[in-house]
Amino acid sequence: MQTKVTAYDSTLRDGAQAQGVSFTVEDKLKIVAQLDALGVGYIEAGNPGSNPKDLEFFKRAAELKLQHAKIIAFGSTRRIGIQAADDNNLRSLLSANTQAVAIFGKSWDYQVTDILRTTLAENLAMIADTIAYLKQQGKEVVFDAEHFYDGYKANAEYAFATLKAASDAGADVLVLCDTNGGTFPNEVFEITRKVVSQFSAAQSGGVQVGIHCHNDCEMAVANSVAAVQAGATQVQGTINGIGERCGNANLCSIIPNLQLKLGLSCIPPENISSLTHVARFVNEVANMPFNDKAPYVGNDAFSHKGGMHIDAVNKNPISYEHINPEQVGNIRHILVSEVAGRGALLSKLHEIDATLDKDSADTQRILARIKALEHDGYQFESAEASVQLLVLRELGKLRPTFEFKEYQVNIHEPAINGVNSSARIKLVVNGQEEIMSAEGDGPVNALDKAMRRALERFYPTIQSVRLTDYKVRVLNSDQATAAKVRVLIESADHNESWTTTGVSTDVVDASWRALIDAIEYKLMRDLV
Repeated sequence: MQTKVTAYDSTLRDGAQAQGVSFTVEDKLKIVAQLDALGVGYIEAGNPGSNPKDLEFFKRAAELKLQHAKIIAFGSTRRIGIQAADDNNLRSLLSANTQAVAIFGKSWDYQVTDILRTTLAENLAMIADTIAYLKQQGKEVVFDAEHFYDGYKANAEYAFATLKAASDAGADVLVLCDTNGGTFPNEVFEITRKVVSQFSAAQSGGVQVGIHCHNDCEMAVANSVAAVQAGATQVQGTINGIGERCGNANLCSIIPNLQLKLGLSCIPPENISSLTHVARFVNEVANMPFNDKAPYVGNDAFSHKGGMHIDAVNKNPISYEHINPEQVGNIRHILVSEVAGRGALLSKLHEIDATLDKDSADTQRILARIKALEHDGYQFESAEASVQLLVLRELGKLRPTFEFKEYQVNIHEPAINGVNSSARIKLVVNGQEEIMSAEGDGPVNALDKAMRRALERFYPTIQSVRLTDYKVRVLNSDQATAAKVRVLIESADHNESWTTTGVSTDVVDASWRALIDAIEYKLMRDLV
């Protein structure tokens, strides 16, 4: 089997077709820099003929000094009944001035006759003419055989004919697309193997075979790996699998599967440790919630909660971890909860005081405190920052950065210019009493603003803190409006993110407790 597989990223093109995703030119340029640093071979950045934004992107991308990746412009075969040189979309494709281009064409006879509404012969001519024309212009050409697997199952002879037309015209890569995402891994393997056997580089003057999968049956990653095992040497996908409908094949799973599990060279080995960072960066730019359950890069990918599991991991991580999380830039999380026991707590304690053991009085006291709080409704497994603060307080190792005295909140409706709340807080900082007021869109927003204003002149770094997620859960709904609520607040700065929690029968008070911990954690980290 081959040892080199090229990673081809389509986040900026196929990923941008996901619901709710819209990249600005600046967004695209930032993501290109991250993908290049990761070491992918190709970055498919859009269709220059589709909109002015992509035209601007390609103009600015031409000025980039990339170390690993080639920028690819994406388009379709020529239109029916015209010469390739007269096709406006192909002219736009050339105007992008990229070294490489990707062209998609139909490989399913049904798509040709019923969707394009042309003849099978004309479709073959469209593929051949387009690729030949682009090769004459000095371009490296990737041919995406759209709906290839469905086409093969319907009419294998014609599906192969589309690949031959592309190969004979000079295509550098033949990409087999599971466009509808309905093919199973065993089918992908067998069909891909047949394609590789007929169009392998050794037999066809250098043409490679690639794979492009969609996730409609949640098999895109498995299908991509199966294709590589069958001989494909280029694998296409997107960061975090974002894409239309159910998404695309997830490169954040494919790359480590190929590189760490199968021993193939996909990206430079020294770069794979940045995979988690890139995954989270892309979702942040796309303004999408990150999937904590994602393999390899998710916050929960190496999280352990059960007491027996934690004990085993503390003895030897391979007991419940298939790789070292640091290999992909992730970290292990030992979750503190009522079911975790002293082993989990001990892992947290050792981060603060390595001399403590599971039978010490401090350990037992802190565990009892955590269990009591969780009985009251707290949930610490998702609020590690609050856990760390609790432990430091119990051990007498937390140097308070401010002392909270009181707050007042007023709410008025209707809102005026998006403002319906005001807050007044009283804090003591370095022996100085600070009283500050602020208005906001809701009481929590007003409290957040007031606290920031009170603290900024003492601790300017809190200006970098932003609230990235806010969750409220009613704990005992049978108590109606008197029910306890638990609030989880996720905060972030330029370097990291953290989660804090608060519980109260008053949602504002629960939020305030979580906010205080969020700021306290930030300041504690900055002052270490």
